[in-house]
Amino acid sequence: MRNLRFRHAARTSALGTAALIAALSLTACEGGADPSPKNGAADSTSQESADTASDTTAATNTSTKGSGEKTAAGSGSDEVKGSGSDAADSSKKQPQADDDAQSLPTCNGKNTKVTITSVKRPVNHMLLTLTNSGSKACNAFYYPALRFTDAQAVPPVIEDSLPQAVVTISPGESAYAGITTSSADGSGQGGYEAEDLAIGFQNKKAEFMDGMVDVPLSKPVYIDSTLTVTHWQTEMDDALQY
Repeated sequence: MRNLRFRHAARTSALGTAALIAALSLTACEGGADPSPKNGAADSTSQESADTASDTTAATNTSTKGSGEKTAAGSGSDEVKGSGSDAADSSKKQPQADDDAQSLPTCNGKNTKVTITSVKRPVNHMLLTLTNSGSKACNAFYYPALRFTDAQAVPPVIEDSLPQAVVTISPGESAYAGITTSSADGSGQGGYEAEDLAIGFQNKKAEFMDGMVDVPLSKPVYIDSTLTVTHWQTEMDDALQY
């Protein structure tokens, strides 16, 4: 009888222990199941963050590379363009004289005579005539510096009027420059009547030479902020087309 009770108790104890182990195992499985998604989510988030960081780095590198290439191309392009433009402007600003003309003197107030006349067309234009009064041909470089009464600065030149070659004036012949005195539509500002005019000459280095020559005006000339002048031209019509 005692053995039967012992066996029954042992069996009950064994079953209880098995149930307890099963319950603990189930709890452990359920407890382990909860962190798994969290760990998975964390791992997924970490992976996404890593992928995002990687993509961001790649994008940054690509952007940097593109920017670098653009900057380099831009700088190069700008530099080439700037150099090209400067070179082109330089060649424009310095028309080439032929070999014979290279040794000729520069036209100035001592070997030339300057006159100014009004023209009907274009409106508000005047023609400046530079005649070689010397015994040797001379070069008329660039454009004349105009100084009307009370003028504060030399008026700008019309760059498009630059000739392809240096204007050489033989004795007795002339060169011409057109002057736009004021706007035809009245858009100019600060207009007034000038009673005097003097002009200056430039050398082959585009430097204004000392001394200006007075040019008599037959009557006062109305000028305003649109006052401009052309480069010296060999033909009268070329000087008046701007």
